[in-house]
Amino acid sequence: MDRLARVRVRVYGRVQGVGFRVFARGKALARGLTGYVRNLSDGSVEACAEGFREDIQAFISDLRAGPRFASVERVDVEWEEFRGEFVSFQIR
Repeated sequence: MDRLARVRVRVYGRVQGVGFRVFARGKALARGLTGYVRNLSDGSVEACAEGFREDIQAFISDLRAGPRFASVERVDVEWEEFRGEFVSFQIR
């Protein structure tokens, strides 16, 4: 159980209107993660993901790279305790 984790990630830059949420959902699903991704009013994108720590770390790397038309300037990562709250990974 100690390998299971939860993370909240905020991604800043040109990350809205460039397919970032669809990209993030695809990467999360490919890595077997659950959670959500959503746009925030300040122009950033927030992702919350649960799963195995090593899969989450790879997901964070995916978010740092972003999709083709995105320009990621900053990524803030906050690790949390695993809750088992989600059943899938959704765009909100």
